[in-house]
Amino acid sequence: MPSIFPSSSAVDLAVLERNGFIESRHIGSAVVLAADGSTVTELGDVNAPIFPRSTLKPFQALAAMQAGVPLRGAQVALAAASHVGSHEHMDVVKSMLSAAGVTEDDLQCPADWPQDEEARNWLIRTDKGRRRVAFNCSGKHAAFLWACTENSWDHKTYLDRAHPLQQRIAAVIEEYTEETVEHWAVDGCGAPLGAVSLTGLARGIGKIAKAPGDKNADARAATIATAMLDYPWAVHGHGRENSVVMEDLGILAKNGAEGVLVMAAPTGVSMALKILDGNIRATTLVGLTLLAASGALDAEDVAPVLEKVVQPVLGGGVPVGRLRLAAPVMALLD
Repeated sequence: MPSIFPSSSAVDLAVLERNGFIESRHIGSAVVLAADGSTVTELGDVNAPIFPRSTLKPFQALAAMQAGVPLRGAQVALAAASHVGSHEHMDVVKSMLSAAGVTEDDLQCPADWPQDEEARNWLIRTDKGRRRVAFNCSGKHAAFLWACTENSWDHKTYLDRAHPLQQRIAAVIEEYTEETVEHWAVDGCGAPLGAVSLTGLARGIGKIAKAPGDKNADARAATIATAMLDYPWAVHGHGRENSVVMEDLGILAKNGAEGVLVMAAPTGVSMALKILDGNIRATTLVGLTLLAASGALDAEDVAPVLEKVVQPVLGGGVPVGRLRLAAPVMALLD
């Protein structure tokens, strides 16, 4: 059976310290690529296939736009988002559905409670219950449906791998990662999910990040990079990790379930990592540190961002420890 790289091929990326005792270790693999795609940093196995999960959304959004979807502004960011289901998020998704001439019932992502507390409480108070537009992938699915109406494709089968839209998405993933997807699965939202390597994933997001400054790049890729940075709240949520990183540092940041994260600077320098056990707690800490170590970010700019997004280790409500970098990552800062 195909599988993720084994623990013997991973390295320590971060540890959780509590009262001077290392309580937990986050092991995984990570890679940093230069703008030309050459390897700057390699930790662990970065060539084995992984499931990128929601880090594929910028590529899925690009395929939808290539299929003729006229996304604009925050709609572009929502198509590439793993949002928290705030009222703002749901309103933009509804605008996409309306423009496409479809309804929330046409979405094939699961109904869910919003992660956003205010929106969740509102749905409870009004007895509206779980909503498909509140699911964190609803923006992507709305773009999928819009592609179907623009092309007169069947919108009831838009998640089938044989559907014209999914075929286009597969082609975009392979074009940007420069890899052949050899294993397909079903993502949490129901969409097809292709496995690629961390190196391929970093290569792909780097191309999107530098597209605004590359006259030879697809203008729609440039639009996606620009929209994600112009509307960072739409990609994740106000005060959430990816949104804070994009807002404060001006780089693309997109997480994925099961411990995956990609980041890329406008220069095209990019990073992709996978925490082997799927925990996302250390991803931003490690990812930003790797980019700073490569020279793509200034360490002095990164420090206050990490203060905002790395949660303290508490004991009785009082800080008693911290999440910190493991030795292989620390060594890169020397």
